[in-house]
Amino acid sequence: MMTDPIADMLTRIRNGTAAKHAAVEIPFSKLKLTLANLLLREQYVGAVSESVKNGKPVIAVALRYGADGTAAIERLVRVSKPGLRVYAKAGELPVVQNGYGIAVISTPEGLKTNREAKKAGLGGEVVCTVY
Repeated sequence: MMTDPIADMLTRIRNGTAAKHAAVEIPFSKLKLTLANLLLREQYVGAVSESVKNGKPVIAVALRYGADGTAAIERLVRVSKPGLRVYAKAGELPVVQNGYGIAVISTPEGLKTNREAKKAGLGGEVVCTVY
């Protein structure tokens, strides 16, 4: 049993980019699929697809690299952990790399970037930061 599946997902993506893999596979959950689609929408990953491998559903995430081979994701950090949850009000949402990165916020309306949550006037749990 895994205690923090989101941290596992982020670690798989970090390790995949460090090893210059084209894609990584992650065990399926709705939250992880929503997070992967958010990273796709913000253009940190190339593609997201669902499939079944060995009878279990998985999420395939294609990693993005620049023309010079550098990964689109420079740093991916889990902020809120099972042992220490981190929450932020709408006016206190974190700014990542002076606006060049994003913070993923779990709001009552679902996962949103820090910019989307601030625009909607929503606070919530700070899941991770990406730049």
